[in-house]
Amino acid sequence: MRILVTNDDGINAPGLVVLREIAEALSSEVWVVAPETDQSGLSHSLTLNDPLRLRRVEERVFALRGTPTDCVIMGVREVMKEAPDLILSGVNSGHNISDDVTYSGTIAAAMEGTMLRVPSIALSQGYDWDSGAEIPWNVARVHAPDLVRKVIDKGIEPGILININFPSCAADDVAGVQITRQGALTHGLFLDKRDDGRMNPYYWLTYRRQPQNVIAGTDMDALQQNYISITPLKLDLTADEAMKRYSDLAE
Repeated sequence: MRILVTNDDGINAPGLVVLREIAEALSSEVWVVAPETDQSGLSHSLTLNDPLRLRRVEERVFALRGTPTDCVIMGVREVMKEAPDLILSGVNSGHNISDDVTYSGTIAAAMEGTMLRVPSIALSQGYDWDSGAEIPWNVARVHAPDLVRKVIDKGIEPGILININFPSCAADDVAGVQITRQGALTHGLFLDKRDDGRMNPYYWLTYRRQPQNVIAGTDMDALQQNYISITPLKLDLTADEAMKRYSDLAE
């Protein structure tokens, strides 16, 4: 099995080291194409106005001046001699759950792999960012290899990507695995207005934690109970339930 590994936190991210270990537990042929710098929050963006610069780091490991989506295309179309059998994206620093999946470069890389007809899995590790606690990478390191293997054995349908999130706890405290729905977050992005030395305004996007209505059966609910969350996501965004509402508009 040939595995392509990527992420959105960049080529030097500790989560990429963890993901390489996970991939190498599954296969003897692991390729890495990851962004040269942190690309968090860029979602499914492409680099269209600048060239893509590829740098060889070591055998089968490359850094690309581009987005996670660019990295998947580069890996599949250029770097690998044969198409991968599996794409793994992550391990992201922090959960990618609920509405956050729409922002995530980690998820986007798995989406691009799915569009290229390669089974793709995104992996993210939760941590308590409020307290500045260390990220418990060992949860993903311990539990991911067997879990990914089981997902592969079950099969991943065309047009579907798998989003796996690991809870913020010790590896031994994981309660189990739940198959979950995508939850919904209360929007937490705000603007922090500041002035530069010439009193011209500029802004930082900031995140403020908001009260959440956690629904049973969702990714948020599972992770709060220290379960690993597996959420199948689909590329087809059609709201089938709304089509009937607008059916009389058709001519």
